[in-house]
Amino acid sequence: MGHVTPLAISGIGKAGAAGEEVLTVENLVKIYKGADCKALSGLNITVRRGEIFGLLGPNGAGKTTAIKIMSTLLSATAGRVQIYGTDALKHPGRIRSLLGLVPQNIALYGGLTARENLRYFGTICGLSGQILKDRVGFCLEMVGLEGRADQRVSTYSGGMKRRANLAAGILHDPRILFLDEPTVGIDAQSRNMILEKLSLLKQNGTAIVYTTHYMDEAERLCDRVAIMDEGRIIAEGSPQEMADRPPGHAGLGELFLALTGKDLRD
Repeated sequence: MGHVTPLAISGIGKAGAAGEEVLTVENLVKIYKGADCKALSGLNITVRRGEIFGLLGPNGAGKTTAIKIMSTLLSATAGRVQIYGTDALKHPGRIRSLLGLVPQNIALYGGLTARENLRYFGTICGLSGQILKDRVGFCLEMVGLEGRADQRVSTYSGGMKRRANLAAGILHDPRILFLDEPTVGIDAQSRNMILEKLSLLKQNGTAIVYTTHYMDEAERLCDRVAIMDEGRIIAEGSPQEMADRPPGHAGLGELFLALTGKDLRD
């Protein structure tokens, strides 16, 4: 299939200056009802156009909570999220068409085929007719599922489900893509394909916020990473800057353990 022109659903195109700030998070706080501590405690993040920003942290650090708030699925206790100059917490409807989300869990209907899933989600996003057909075909091809598109998702392997999940998240050509551990538990080939496709999206100007427990992924994929613990960022920089931080850790993984500890986080 040939190249499909990026959509302009919201009227905000992907053209823009390199390094343009598209997502700004300021002093974000989240306290769940009945909780003893804050899930987020003054989180600050800036993500630029065409940048992949990695959020790293142990279980319970607040990564998924941050993703849910930034993607307007969860309210915040305090703070601000600004997307393309719009207050996303006060006016979520204005910017939702700009956002794509690939959640930790597979967000597909197992009884439907991949093509049927994408058609359904595309219709929800406001796509129709030839544009919908082209985008469904393009996204299926992009994740290597064009030959299995009419097979029920329930019959897919774990890697195929993850790739279909990604296809659903990018179907409407979002300007900012949030991914919450999109490669967990899959085969090496599917994992490699997902990372390659995310790099292509970056080249097209998509800003990406990416959570992962795999340090090698962060080193390969991310322009900047932030290590979170207890709802706040405790270190931030490029993967190389982080790996070179005193006292001379051997890599990002060693720094991660030094900052967050080696105790189990179940």
